[in-house]
Amino acid sequence: MQADPAYYGPLQYSPLWLWCGAALLALVAGWFVFVFATTRPDTKPGRTHTALTDLPALKAAYLQRINDVEEDAAAGRLTARAAHQELSLLLRGFVRDATGVDATRMTQQDLARHPLPAAAAVVAVLYPAEFGPEPLPHVGTSAARASEAVRAWT
Repeated sequence: MQADPAYYGPLQYSPLWLWCGAALLALVAGWFVFVFATTRPDTKPGRTHTALTDLPALKAAYLQRINDVEEDAAAGRLTARAAHQELSLLLRGFVRDATGVDATRMTQQDLARHPLPAAAAVVAVLYPAEFGPEPLPHVGTSAARASEAVRAWT
């Protein structure tokens, strides 16, 4: 019996699709090799790791800024609540700059769960002054606690 002219046999795939698939697989494998090769820790002997920041200079800068907030509050340029909020922000900024942990976006409970106990303790003291009702603690006392936390940082 003759083949019915209305039906066609299955078409074969072009060899180009095979090569495109193989090239795509090779690109993915190459990407994984590149990522693993460039992100592994450096294990060459004789190399020493340096600190990311100059901690003494960072401490001095933040201590000066804390002192500036205390002076602004004493001179009446900042309210007590605004001064406490600024002190909290400065302490959190110091933690971020010293450790790389973005403490500016953390709550006091987040800080307490994270291994940042000195910062968590001072922020816990600053919380009532930032958000609580009047009367507020003295700005000088809060600034002294924040300064002590910065000085004690290792």
